[in-house]
Amino acid sequence: MTSTQRAMNKTQRMNKTPSALNTQHSQQQQPLQPIETPKAPIWRIQSLSPLGQLPKTYSDLSKDKLTAFVVLTSMAGYAIAPGATQLFTLFWTAAGTTLCACSANSFNQWIETPYDAQMSRTRNRPLARYALSPVHALTFGTACGVAGVTSLFVFVNPLTAGLGLANIVLYAGVYTRMKRLTIANTWVGAVVGAIPPLMGWAAATGALSPGAWVLGAIMFAWQFPHFNSLAYTLRADYSKAGYRMMSVTRPRLNARVALRYSLLMFPLCAMLPVLGITDMLFIADSSIVNAYMAVCAYKFWKHPEPKHSRRLFFSSIAHLPVLLILIMAHKFWQDRKAQSNI
Repeated sequence: MTSTQRAMNKTQRMNKTPSALNTQHSQQQQPLQPIETPKAPIWRIQSLSPLGQLPKTYSDLSKDKLTAFVVLTSMAGYAIAPGATQLFTLFWTAAGTTLCACSANSFNQWIETPYDAQMSRTRNRPLARYALSPVHALTFGTACGVAGVTSLFVFVNPLTAGLGLANIVLYAGVYTRMKRLTIANTWVGAVVGAIPPLMGWAAATGALSPGAWVLGAIMFAWQFPHFNSLAYTLRADYSKAGYRMMSVTRPRLNARVALRYSLLMFPLCAMLPVLGITDMLFIADSSIVNAYMAVCAYKFWKHPEPKHSRRLFFSSIAHLPVLLILIMAHKFWQDRKAQSNI
């Protein structure tokens, strides 16, 4: 560097103002600021529901969609059972089953309130957000249970009432408690899901014949591909709340059990025509429906990923109503053929 260049650099340094030098120094000394990430929505306790919002709150407390599903499977059991339909009995079966389901679901939320508040899927349930007081919810559940079992006993028959009471006890008293203790809770929950069609059958005939038990076994087996796929998708939530689900503690077993019971649907459906519930063509039709769910279950077992678990879950949702409609249709065709031969 020449003497002329050194002189020019010295002049430039001397011409800098003190404020510029201070700014440059402060920029050099200023610590790095952390990058702010968007904050998650904050859950807040809400006030108790006003009188006008109670019907909606009661509906949420009763898990209205699950209750509707229970009632529909009960009505399917009534329709598939042999014998003529009596509207009076059908009405009280539906009403009593609805009340029993509301009771079981209310007790379930009353017990699980501290854990519902920890899960993203359930934190907005009425008790978790304090839209109802625990005493209020307990009173509602008790009233629904008493009314449901009593109406089934008086207007339908004692067997149906006993099944309704058993469902409340199993779901709220056994299954709900077992969810935090052992993965065997899933099998108990499947029994709970198998009882509603038995209630419909018992309401129509006053007894539980072999056809009723096969129908209940079909509902029992269906629970596993349906629930295990859902539980895998929600396994992070279940783990956070401390639930001992197969999808959390033994994910490979979770997928394997879903596949096993998907395959069990084939022989169970084949038993219905053997028992005279449907015609023989039902075996072919039901095999098509069962095969689609079994393929989804196989893919979930082979590659247990959220993509495959969601596909199995949605296939199970479509599977059950289609299968029940097929059973009722083939029963109708068989009955009509038998009448024409008289």
